[in-house]
Amino acid sequence: MIAIKDLTVKYQTKNEEILALDRLNINIGKGDIYTFIGPSGCGKSTFLYVLSGILQDYSGSVLIDGQIINPKSQRIGLILQNYGLLPWKTVYQNAMLGVKIKNQPPVEEYSNYIFRKLGIDNLLNRYPKELSGGQQQRVALARAFILKPDLLLMDEPFSALDAISREEMQELFLNIWKENNVTTIFITHSVDEALYLGRKIVVFSPSPGRILKVIDNPCFQLDNLRYRDEYYDMSMKLRKILDKG
Repeated sequence: MIAIKDLTVKYQTKNEEILALDRLNINIGKGDIYTFIGPSGCGKSTFLYVLSGILQDYSGSVLIDGQIINPKSQRIGLILQNYGLLPWKTVYQNAMLGVKIKNQPPVEEYSNYIFRKLGIDNLLNRYPKELSGGQQQRVALARAFILKPDLLLMDEPFSALDAISREEMQELFLNIWKENNVTTIFITHSVDEALYLGRKIVVFSPSPGRILKVIDNPCFQLDNLRYRDEYYDMSMKLRKILDKG
C-alpha cells in the first residue's frame, strides 16, 4: 500500500516561492491502478517524481508498504513521455536495463514472454532510432514489466501516439497489467484514458495541486467500454468535475 499524508511540495524561484502540491492525502491499495487527471501545471508530474524518489525535497509523509521511498531497495518502474530509451543501446539492452541496474539476474523465460506479448521479439537487435514511436513505447513497457516492479509510475506514456496506436497500447498495457497486478499510478490529460485505465480516478485541482475527488470507476474493465452508456455518463461526470476545478 502507498500511504500519503499531507504531502506538500514547494519550489523556490528567484523571485518567489511556488506551491506545487498542497497537503495531498491518499491511500493506494497494493495491486491497484489509479489514474490521475488534471490541468497542465497542476503538479501531477511532481507527484510522480516524489513517488519515484527523484524529488526528495517535500514535507509530509510518503510510505510504500510502510517504508519511506528508497529506489535502491524498492523496485520502482518509471515510464516517461519520451520513453527514456538510451540511443546507443539496442532494444534488448534497453529492455534489460532495469534489472541490470538492480543487479537482478534476468529471467530469460519471462523476458522473452514479455517481448512476444509486446510484439518486439523480432526487434531486439535494433536501436531506438530505427523504431516507430509505438515500438519505442513497447520497449519502455517491456523494461518496466521485466523489472517486476513493486510500483509502476507512468507519466502520460501514450500521449505522443496517434489515436489508433494509443488505444492499442492501452489495451496491451491492461492485458499485461492484469497478469501482474502491479500497483500502478498513471498520469494523463485524457478523460478517455483515465476512464479506460483507472480502477479509481483521482482528479487534481489547478495549481497548486490538490485532490478534488477520488472516483470509483464503475466502467473499469467492462467489455466494449467505449460503446457503453456507462462510459458516456462517466465521461460527462468527470468533465464537469474538471470544468469546475
